[in-house]
Amino acid sequence: MIPMHRLQRFKSAALIAGTAALLAACSTPGQMQSSSTPGVIPSQASGKPEVTPQMAAAADTLTRMATQHDRLYRIAAPLLIDNAQLCTKHARNLLGFTAKNRYTYPGQYNEAAWVVLGMGERLQVTNVLAGSGAARAGLRQGDRLVAAGGTPLPEGPNALSQAGAVFGPIMSKQASLPLSIERNGNQRDLTIPVTRACAFAIELGNADNINAYADGSRVMVTRGMLGFAQNDDELAYVVARTMAHNMLGHAATQRNAATIGSIIDNLTAITPDTSMLIGSGGIKAMPVADDVAADRLAIYLVARAGYRIDGASAFWKRLAATYPARILNGYTANHPSTTQRIAAIDKTVAEVKAKQSGKKPLVP
Repeated sequence: MIPMHRLQRFKSAALIAGTAALLAACSTPGQMQSSSTPGVIPSQASGKPEVTPQMAAAADTLTRMATQHDRLYRIAAPLLIDNAQLCTKHARNLLGFTAKNRYTYPGQYNEAAWVVLGMGERLQVTNVLAGSGAARAGLRQGDRLVAAGGTPLPEGPNALSQAGAVFGPIMSKQASLPLSIERNGNQRDLTIPVTRACAFAIELGNADNINAYADGSRVMVTRGMLGFAQNDDELAYVVARTMAHNMLGHAATQRNAATIGSIIDNLTAITPDTSMLIGSGGIKAMPVADDVAADRLAIYLVARAGYRIDGASAFWKRLAATYPARILNGYTANHPSTTQRIAAIDKTVAEVKAKQSGKKPLVP
C-alpha cells in the first residue's frame, strides 16, 4: 500500500515567487487526494488504466523521494527565511509554496502520479514553506490551484511554465496574491502575503554519494548525505554551508558553476546517469580561503535559524574521517581543507556564542 499521507515534494523544488516565473527556492507535494489503491483496477467511470506492478513501483519510488524531500525542505525553511537579511543579492519576495501536476513527471512516473497518487491536470500545492506567508494564510499541501487575482490558472502539460505569466503581473504590483483554491471539493479564497527569503532552489540529489553541491543559485544535497546526517542540526550544517558558497559567489569564482550545474540537472532526475559521478566529476577542489569563509558564514546562518551550533565541528570531523578526500566525488574530496575548516568553525562558534550572550546582532 502506498502511504498517501507521505506523498510530498517529488523531483526538484521551486517556490512560487513574486516575479514573472516560478522562482526556484524550495518545495514539496502534500496529501494527494486519490481513490486509487495499488493493485486495484479503478472504476470504468474514472477513465484511468489498471494499476500495474510497474506503476505501483513507480509510485513507491516517488513516495520514498517525497519522504527525503520532506526532511530536506523542513530543515531548509528557517535557513532561507531567517537569513534573508544576509542574502543581499539573493533575497527575493516569495509566496512560499510549490505547485505541480502529473506532467511534472516523465513516462511511467506521469501515469503513476495520475493513477495511483491522484495528481491530475490542475496544478496542486506540493509544498508550503514553514513560516512563509502561504503557511500563515492557511494554504495546505494538496490544495488545487484554481485562479490567481480572478484569472483562471492554466492546466495540462504546460501549466507550470504558464502559471508564471499569471502570477508575475499580480506580484509586481502588490504585496500579496489573491488565490482561489479547491480543497476537498470546495473552493476557497485566500490572500497570500509575500515572504522575503533567500531564493535558492533546494534540490534532492538522487544519488548515494555523500555530497552537496552549489552552483550559484541552487543547493543540492544527495540522498547519501541525507542518510549520513543523523539529526536536524547536522543536515542544517550541510544546507547552510552550501548556501554560504552561493552567497559568497564561490561557484562562479572557481569556474565550477557549469560543471556543478550539469551534475545538479542530472541528479534531479528520478533515474539519473550516475556515470557523471565517476572520478571527480570534473569538479575542482574548493580553495582553502573559500572553504573557511563559507564555514564562518554558515555558522551564523545556522545560529540565526535557531539550530544548535555546538555540534558543527564534530559533524565535519566525522564526515572527513568516514569519507576522506581519497573517496572521489565525496564531500571531503571537493572540500579537502578539513584542518583549516575546523579551526574556523571553532573560532566562529565561540564568536557567535559571545554575541548571543551579549545580545548583539548575529551578523558576521
